[in-house]
Amino acid sequence: MSHRGNHRVRSPRAPRTTLATTRARPTSPEGTPPSPDRSPVRLPRPAAPPWLAHALRAQRGPVPWNAVVRGALAAGPLLLVAVLSGRTSLGVIAALGAMLAGINDRPGSRRAAVARLGAPALAGAAGLLIGSYAGRHTGAVALTAVLTGLGLLAGAVSAVGPVASGAGTQLLVASAIGAGMPSPEPGWARALLFLGGAGWLLALRLALPTAAVNTGDYRFDGEREAVGGVYDAVARLLLAVGGPDATRRRVALTAALDHAQDALDGPRLRRYASSAAERRLHAQYAAALPLAEAATALAWAGEAVPARAAEGPRRLAAAVRTGAPTGPLPAPAVPGTRSGPSGSTSVVPALRALHDALLHAAETFDRGSGNALHNRRRTAVSLVRTALGSAGREYGVRVALCFGASVAVAQALHQARWYGDHPHWYWLPATAVFLVKPDLGPLASRVLCRAAGTVLGAVVFAGLALLLPRPEGFVALVAVSGALIPVATRHFAAQTAVVTVLVLALVMVGGEPQASGNRIVETLLACAIVLLVGHLPTLGQRGGTVRARLTRAGEAADAYLAHVLGDGTARDRTGRWVLRREAYRALAEARAAIDVAAAELPALARHSEGTAAVAATLERLVDTTTACAVQLDDTGRLTPRHTERIAELLGELAERRERAGLGTAPTRPAAV
Repeated sequence: MSHRGNHRVRSPRAPRTTLATTRARPTSPEGTPPSPDRSPVRLPRPAAPPWLAHALRAQRGPVPWNAVVRGALAAGPLLLVAVLSGRTSLGVIAALGAMLAGINDRPGSRRAAVARLGAPALAGAAGLLIGSYAGRHTGAVALTAVLTGLGLLAGAVSAVGPVASGAGTQLLVASAIGAGMPSPEPGWARALLFLGGAGWLLALRLALPTAAVNTGDYRFDGEREAVGGVYDAVARLLLAVGGPDATRRRVALTAALDHAQDALDGPRLRRYASSAAERRLHAQYAAALPLAEAATALAWAGEAVPARAAEGPRRLAAAVRTGAPTGPLPAPAVPGTRSGPSGSTSVVPALRALHDALLHAAETFDRGSGNALHNRRRTAVSLVRTALGSAGREYGVRVALCFGASVAVAQALHQARWYGDHPHWYWLPATAVFLVKPDLGPLASRVLCRAAGTVLGAVVFAGLALLLPRPEGFVALVAVSGALIPVATRHFAAQTAVVTVLVLALVMVGGEPQASGNRIVETLLACAIVLLVGHLPTLGQRGGTVRARLTRAGEAADAYLAHVLGDGTARDRTGRWVLRREAYRALAEARAAIDVAAAELPALARHSEGTAAVAATLERLVDTTTACAVQLDDTGRLTPRHTERIAELLGELAERRERAGLGTAPTRPAAV
């Protein structure tokens, strides 16, 4: 089978038959198997509790050298210019903006970075403006009320998504800094300086290359890397089909598709992609969707496929990254029939779908161009509904209580002259903001990591402060700390330590005395406040975030199933892929929330008991729905295995939802 262009799909060769060697059973010197009584008894190692295991876990991966360079060129140079010009206070505020933007600097495309860095920066500037005027023109009680109200708003908005959560965090941190940090500049000037510092890092993000492999136009290197990662994930899933890693590889494929979708999506002046290179990337992403669908159906069938099936997606991944032709693409298998496990000959629709998807992808790489990302746009009404839903209300109340309580305690200590002539009371509420964020892990893990990181950072800075010259030594320390932030984000304790060193250096450059001791004490106070408030019963049902995301995942899975089994809708592939992407993305978000909730202390973890089983059933239901879609495309009807499996999973889902206290399951399609 072949087609026009630089690609062709070759017919596969007959697979080689290999003999597997068996490992001999160990024997004793006499030639007889060892007696079970003589074998050493191994006692199981005691497992660490989930909250402690999470605190000790760190992310792995290559060093993001491009982000390291951006971090080194962000806060440090801004501070150096301000020091040399004699306007140090201006540089401190701009460096704070660059530092907080650096925490949000993640791998991805430039278009996605505009929203990921820009939205929190705007929120931080607004918080700095509000905090500056509230701190100068209100008393302690009124200031506490204003900041508590901001906490309620920021917490509710954070339920919308990761970008909104980052914006809520910077809104509160900057408002506390604006209210408590002494500075001669007016509030509007401080907001502009903060925005300028974050804008400087965003400019670096847009101007500098972000990937090692570039094909001339490096504006889309992040998009190319993300789309190439999808094809690599398809190849890894095909290699894992029929084995124990198939489920994990399917989850990794979902994550790769989500990342690519986010990398290609983002703010734009025009509605559609305006350049040929970007339209080509959109088409290459869309061509990966039928490959992912076929690979998922093969994983559901559970029968291993030849290793050559993964070679085509691998070559497509290399072509995305380099822009070179793919060359001949080996066919995964002869489309048609294959021998089944019982010895009879049966049609394998998923294998034929993989073959057709590979041919379609090769043709798309030759001359493809498109704009569709197969995602649903969330309306303003849906965003408001999410913020006012159970997850937004619960999180908003909890953030408001933690932030408001920390402001009240900090004001009380400040009025009692705890800080002497150099107030730093804003550190306490700013620390509480990071501690109350579930994005950073379970509550107990966050508290342990924050306390350990702060102590380590304060001790390291105290030692460096005795050796470094002033102010040039501290300016260099700010630059080094900014470069370390992208690496330190792999673990919350490491990130806290680096940020602590950077903030203390900024404080001393600004003319204030060494404050490592105060920083440690205030962090421990914030940990105690967040632990106490985090375990208080509040209005509404606990576990609201988990339940809200699991409910949304159930609704998305139900819509996907109804579309596939509906009359005449299974052939609408575009609509099907939109619903499929939405279902898997919602499941991934629900899984992430469940994993965090399960690693909480027992008093909090019990509120999400049973939800992991519901999510696992939903994942199997969506996988089965994908297999049904492939089957219907090939034959127009479902096999008894498909229908029985759908009915079984729907019954299991209803039972598990009831056990978890989630109410009744979504409506079942009439076709089942």
